[in-house]
Amino acid sequence: MGHMTSASAQTPQDQDTDDEFLWLEDIYGDKQLDWVRAQNSKTEALLSATDFERTEERLLEVLDSTDRIPMVVKRGDWYYNFWRDGEHPKGLWRRTTWDGYTAADTQWETLLDLDALSAAEGTEWVWGGARFLRPEDGASYRRALVLLSPDGGDAARYREYDVVDRAFVPGGFDLPVAKTQVSWAGPDSLYVATDFGPGSMTASSYPRMVRTVHRGQDLPDADLYFEVPQDHMMGYVHHDQTPGFERDLALDIIDFYDSITYLRRDDAWLRVEVPLDVTVDLHRQWLLMRPRTDWLVGETLHKAGSLLAADLEDFLAGGRNLRTLFTPEPTVSLQSWSWTRDYLLLNLLRDVSSEIQVLEPAADWQATTLDACPPLHTVDAYAVDDEDDAAGNDYWLISTGFTTPSTLSRGTLGSPAGTGKGAAAAVKSSPSFFDSSDCTVEQHFAVSADGTRVPYFQVAHQGMVLDGGNPTVLSGYGGFEQALTPAYSGVVGRGWLERSYTDDGGTLRRGVYVLANIRGGGEYGPDWHRAALQQNRHRAYEDFAAVARDLTDRGVTSREHLGCTGRSNGGLLVGNMLTLYPELFGAVSCGVPLLDMRRYTKLSAGHSWIAEYGDPDDPEQWEFIKTFSPYHLLREDVQYPPSLIWTATSDDRVGPVQARKMAARMQAIGVDRVWFHEALEGGHAGAADNRQSARMHAMSYEFLWEALTGRLS
Repeated sequence: MGHMTSASAQTPQDQDTDDEFLWLEDIYGDKQLDWVRAQNSKTEALLSATDFERTEERLLEVLDSTDRIPMVVKRGDWYYNFWRDGEHPKGLWRRTTWDGYTAADTQWETLLDLDALSAAEGTEWVWGGARFLRPEDGASYRRALVLLSPDGGDAARYREYDVVDRAFVPGGFDLPVAKTQVSWAGPDSLYVATDFGPGSMTASSYPRMVRTVHRGQDLPDADLYFEVPQDHMMGYVHHDQTPGFERDLALDIIDFYDSITYLRRDDAWLRVEVPLDVTVDLHRQWLLMRPRTDWLVGETLHKAGSLLAADLEDFLAGGRNLRTLFTPEPTVSLQSWSWTRDYLLLNLLRDVSSEIQVLEPAADWQATTLDACPPLHTVDAYAVDDEDDAAGNDYWLISTGFTTPSTLSRGTLGSPAGTGKGAAAAVKSSPSFFDSSDCTVEQHFAVSADGTRVPYFQVAHQGMVLDGGNPTVLSGYGGFEQALTPAYSGVVGRGWLERSYTDDGGTLRRGVYVLANIRGGGEYGPDWHRAALQQNRHRAYEDFAAVARDLTDRGVTSREHLGCTGRSNGGLLVGNMLTLYPELFGAVSCGVPLLDMRRYTKLSAGHSWIAEYGDPDDPEQWEFIKTFSPYHLLREDVQYPPSLIWTATSDDRVGPVQARKMAARMQAIGVDRVWFHEALEGGHAGAADNRQSARMHAMSYEFLWEALTGRLS
């Protein structure tokens, strides 16, 4: 797979002491931030000689556009939206009625202006969402818990808000900034999972204790309601507010893929007896289960990735009368589901194109296919409000494609013929942000090292010359069972597809964008993901390399014109492209990445990802982990492609230190074409507002374009 440094033969403990850049792990130290600022200056000087500022402004136009679809959530008679634009960079929480939403010029009622709040309180608040208390029958939704992060990180403050008074509730709930999970337990109490002090957090830096906090009560005085072991990932409690089915559910999240669900009965927690890797969903009287590995129940084997249903009370009593609602196929996987009042919507992928099925429980789970999914597009269906008397069977459709601007539609399931309802009708559409009139979208398959066919999407311009000269950016992720699907992006369009230049031979070259669906993702269900877990991680990287080679073999591009980009786990992916496959790429853009796989479990939330990558403190597991730890794979005798490594100081999920150390080590071994940039705020997204997001994207695309067109100094 690649070369090991001499340090790779040492024990993990030895490598800790030999790490010359451990000092950079002090995130907010003065010396460390001075190093960051010096690196930022170098990178900004490089970009100042390019079209960076123009690109940033053009991308900001997309992100700030007032013509974007304002996505809404229905609560009672109101439709709620959070919105950022040029006049409101931090954003507005607002609402409107259905008639108002469908009007050509929607009139919004502003509930909370984050720009004004930030100015008044002297804190740069970043919106994290709102959680409503369900009112009594006949009453309107009024109280909500608003999540506000001071820097865009995962740690947030919860504050009680009144949407009628349009103000924070005087003396209301106000939970301090922490990694917190909260559920309304009733009008005057909350189930709070947060940092209650020493011993209350897991090794993954998430809460392990849930307490019942009553109005006016101090957190330390609240009674313990649920807890999980410290070596598990997280615990929390959710109060199901569904009328007629009110109940408390507790979840012990052991790791990313194993968990235990409990139901509160007779003042005790009753475990839902399923294997640890079975996802559990309770909806009214139904229990849905999705196993991640094959599950033998009696004499019936239920395949990984299937969806099973049971009557909840019968199952809790020991019955195992399971109904199979979906069985995966080699090219078909279940991505998500959503309940309307009388139907169940299944969102599927068939060779990474969407397919939607509608199941009717009252008709023995009869299934029909919703005719709403064009090829090579993503279409997601989900309920509008299953508790609403009039709109209980209404559903949203979000349709998008690489060159098809997104459309929001609404329909009604089960509507009698002649009512004018049923098939979804368009409600809002996003405008075109770039000229895609001569763009073509194609799906290809590369063959990986072990013979596996790996799909990828290619977006290019008609008439592209297949002589290897086209500047191409290859993007991927390949982790945590997350599927990458077709989606319209004005940022990708303006940042890459609209770019062009004339090469020395007089040929017009235009940007080509490629999205790889490698193993480790969820495009083909849990088996596709599990194929690249831990000791098999190399398969994800072999898949990505196979796509790179296929692009070259087909004449789309060549090494000097092919760049790759990825963020978070995708940053680890392209970090391995840099160190294991430097001969395939002309440039690498590596964002908010994992890179030091020896110490990742000790940094930020890293301990929670052991199920994905393995435990580096176990010597046997370190033997395979070190084979995909870019920080340890660097060598002085390798010619690395130009690289940009970027991160954010306030990222409390991956953290900035792995990116810092990687850049520092590359520079120390004499790599002269590596640049580093660290946003001083922005969290794991790398950006806390549209301006920062535009800057982040522009930086990456400008760097890649300069490198892949031979203009990088």
